[in-house]
Parts: sequence; C-alpha cells; structure tokens
Amino acid sequence: MDMADLLVAYLEQLGVEYVFGVPGGAIEPLYNAIARNLRRGGNLNHIVARHEAGAAFMADGYARETGKIGVCISTSGPGATNMLTAVATAYGNNVPMLVITGQPALPSFGKHTLQESACTGIDVLGMFRHCTRYNSLVSHPQQLEWKLITALQHATRSPAGPVHLSVPVDVFRAPSTQSKPNYDMGSLLRPASLVDSGAIENLRDMLSGARNVVILVGGGCGDSIHSILQFAKLKGATFVTTPDGKGLVSPQHPLYRGVFGFGGHASAEAALNDPSVDLIVAVGTSMGEWNTGGWNASLLNDRLVHIDESEEHLARTPMARYHLRGSLRAIFDRLIDRIHQAGSHTDPTVERRRMARDKAAKHWNPEDMLDAPEAFHSDANPLTPQRLMKELGELFPHSTRYLADAGNSVAWATHYLQPQCRRMGERRFGGGDRPREMGKRQSAGGWLRLTTHFAPMGWAIGAAIGTAAGNPSAPVVCITGDGSFLMSGQELSVAVAEQQCVIFVVLNDRALGMVKHGQRLGGAEQIGYALPPTDFAAMSRAQGGRGYTIRSAADLQALDIKSICNYPGPTLLDVYIDPEQVPPMGSRLRVLLDEGQ
Repeated sequence: MDMADLLVAYLEQLGVEYVFGVPGGAIEPLYNAIARNLRRGGNLNHIVARHEAGAAFMADGYARETGKIGVCISTSGPGATNMLTAVATAYGNNVPMLVITGQPALPSFGKHTLQESACTGIDVLGMFRHCTRYNSLVSHPQQLEWKLITALQHATRSPAGPVHLSVPVDVFRAPSTQSKPNYDMGSLLRPASLVDSGAIENLRDMLSGARNVVILVGGGCGDSIHSILQFAKLKGATFVTTPDGKGLVSPQHPLYRGVFGFGGHASAEAALNDPSVDLIVAVGTSMGEWNTGGWNASLLNDRLVHIDESEEHLARTPMARYHLRGSLRAIFDRLIDRIHQAGSHTDPTVERRRMARDKAAKHWNPEDMLDAPEAFHSDANPLTPQRLMKELGELFPHSTRYLADAGNSVAWATHYLQPQCRRMGERRFGGGDRPREMGKRQSAGGWLRLTTHFAPMGWAIGAAIGTAAGNPSAPVVCITGDGSFLMSGQELSVAVAEQQCVIFVVLNDRALGMVKHGQRLGGAEQIGYALPPTDFAAMSRAQGGRGYTIRSAADLQALDIKSICNYPGPTLLDVYIDPEQVPPMGSRLRVLLDEGQ
C-alpha cells in the first residue's frame, strides 16, 4: 500500500460509494489507488465530472441524500480553484464534504512548477481557508492519517461543513507502513446526543405555560422531524417551515401553515403574527436572510425560542427569549416523554385547541396558501410556472427527489410545488422517507432540496447527479433555469455516462428571470438579463440524453412518466414558460431596496 491506498481504505470504512472529480497529474496516485481497490473487489468508485465545480456539487447532493460524507477530488491549481464556489456553497449550507486537491512534489515547491498552488505558488490553501471547517497541506506521509481523521471530525461535528486537504503527489506515492486503517471512524464520528437536562426542564416549563405555540421547522431538522411533528401534535401546535425545511414535511399536513421566508406564504407569516401566540419555537435553522424573510420581525422578536445544534446559528438571535443548544432529536424525545409522564397532553385548553384544529383540518386545502391560485390551474399557453409546479407534483411518484436551483426556480418550487401523492399517516411522510444512516448519522433528506445563503446558479444540476448516485432507485427531478443550464448543463453528460434517471426541467423564458423581475420591481435599469433562443431539448440529445419540448400542461400530461422514470439515462424537459409571471420574491426585493437606502 501507498498513502493513497490508505486514504481509499478510510473512505471504504466510512461506506462512501463514490468520489466525484476530474483527474490530473497531481491527483493521479489517488485515481490509481481507486483503480487498484476496484480490482480487489472494493466498493469505492469514481464519477468523472465535466467541471470541478460540478464534482463538488455532486458530492453535496450525495451527502444530502445518503447522510454520508461527500467526497470530491481535483488536481492542483485550476482544478482546485474551480471547486471554490461549490465548496463555499457546502460551507454556507452545513453540508459535510471532504475536498482533496493535489499538489506537485514537495521538492519542486517554489520553482514555478506547473499548476503549483501551495504556499509558494497560487495559494489555494489561503483561498479555501474561509470556506472550510478544516484546511491543511499534508507535507509529510506520516501526517496524512491523523490530518484526515481530524478533517473528518470537523466535517461531521456541528456545525458541519466541508474540509480540505491538499496533498503533494510524492506524499500520495509514499509507501504506507500499515496495511489497514488504525482507527474505527464509525465510532469516532458517531454524533453525540448530549443534552442539558436543566435547560430542557426550563423549556418544558415555558411550553407548559404557553397556550398557543407555533413551531418553525428549519432545514437542519431532518434527523428529528418525526419527533418534532409528534410534539406538535401533542401540544396542538401549528408549524411552518423555512424554505429549506419544506421538503421535510407534508404539504397536506393539517397543522402545516406554509413556508416562512423566501418564496413563502402569507399564511405562514399570519401564523407567526397571530396575537394569541405565546411562543415561536424555531428549530434547526441558521436564521439567514432567506429563512427569516429578510430578518422579518414576525419571527425575530421576544416570543422566539431558538433550538439548534450550532452556536453560530444561536448567536444570530440575540432577541430570543430562550436559547437551547443540543441534539434536536434528543431534546424533542425528552419533551415528548415529559408530556406523557406529566399527563399534560390532557390539558383542557390544549385539548380544545386540538379538537378545533382537527375539525378545521377536514376542510384544509393546501392550495389555500398559494398566491395567484388561478395561475396554478391555468391552461394558458405558454405554460405558467405555477401550473408547471402543480403538474410536476402530480406526475412523479412519491419517492421522487426534487432539487430546485438558485433563481426563479427555487422561488416557484418553494411556493407552489406540492406533491399530491404523499399521504398523511404514512411513517415516511412525516419527513419524507426516513433517511438512511451511516452509523448514527442521518441525511437531512426530504423530498425537496435547495441551497440557501451562497446559492450559486447551477448547483442543482450537479447535486441532482450526486443524489442519483446516492440513491439510484429514486427518480430525481432537477428544476433549473435556462441561465443555469447554459452555465452548467454539460454535467448532463455525466448522467448519460452513469445511466442515471435524472429529469432536468429547464424553465425557458429567455432571460435571467430573477434579474429581470428584480430590476422591474425595484425600478432599476433593464439591462443584462436577456438570453438568446436556445433549444435545450436538442442540447440534451446532443449529449446522449432524451429531450422534449413542452409548451402547455397538455404536453406534460402526454409524457410517459413511467417510461421516463424507468429509463437508464437523463431526460430533459425544455419548458417554455410565461416570461411575464412574477415569482414570489418579495422578501428578497425588500432587502435589496433597504440596502439601497
């Protein structure tokens, strides 16, 4: 074995099935080790991206689907810098990722070696320093194992995120003094379930005294969503979600009042503003612009209780009445146990409220939350984006994973996408499918995935491929824009090569839609948003995929969805949408206008 073989052995120990990357000279020993491992019958394979940013987006999608760490690799220099945007995205969204970049041999440092990018060349470590949880150059073979272990612990501990190791080619090639890993990473990375019993008792007392509670479910609740929803039922509490938390719950849940934040619903803000609400319990949310509606006072006030595993997130709510840090699942399991022990679930006030809400639930229609319901049902041609979301939610099976790209795509999906085939009462429905585990670690999962905070165009294209690699049995629908596809659409050929069932839905309005509508709504100059007419279905076919042109709801309904979902390869739907439909982006516009004052 050489040191590259040792790294591969650790990845296999973690249960990682794929690494995503683009080969090159400085990273070649790692690819050699992967090939040797495959010949020995190993399970670690590789997927070659078309661009290094695509590789890191794929690792992001893989991590969210499987709950395992996403791994992306690149050569030195431009291979590493190409990854920066995608790594920063994982950092902003707390996605655990191991980033391995190559370097020329150590003796050549400082000699202007081709693609040198360590401390004596273009300083890649300096670039990664601000978007990783751990970042180091492995300058000696004996450093590799313990730096790898340290990096993996930083990647998976709260706050999770990407870590980066830059490894010179001669360090990778150095002989290993051991034939197998020294450490059991399953036990080292097992998440702690530490809780502060006193703090939970304080919270329980606050909740016992509250007569009307609203819960805000954030994107970090995937591991604990079943416990949170059980608590909501016992407490008779309604709940809303952040945009990135929407995919963890049922759009048809009778206690659900919609999305609060970017692309959200007036019903969610109304639930928070209800004067009878005593406490707003925000769980697993980072409290950034998108998941607070632009730091809306409806949420950020002295009724707020903020529960999270990350001190960074808790620090953003100094106005909160109470903060509690710890394992979300352990906290809510403890609260549920205490409710049952105390018999407080029979509180007359709570019971009356639950009965009233159960009665109201019989008449609850999730479409009541939507803006412009007439566009949601419109038969107009060109197709309204609202109607497109309705059709996508009805056409695909319950196991489908939807990913919405940055821009108008995420606004339309957040507000209007409502899969109708997900039924209440099913265990899987409380938070989508129960995520798979790596040891005790679980995926954030959910049926809808998006990226907030850094939010680059094209994220969903690569992430959809990573999602399909992590779970080849589920259809993956990537909702993206024409601008995003022109930026990163070449990754579709990866789905061709890997025979993945990924459905790319391109919202074709010949514009950078969010830019266009933002300029109009904000009174800015109309400039720089127009895109030329493009046949995206033909682009897909040129890369080896399927392609269909969609101009109406009837065109969508005429598709053979069963055949598409069973096809071993990607399908692209080039959907000509009404370019004049304005996406629900009010909170973003308010922030932009406030910043201009």
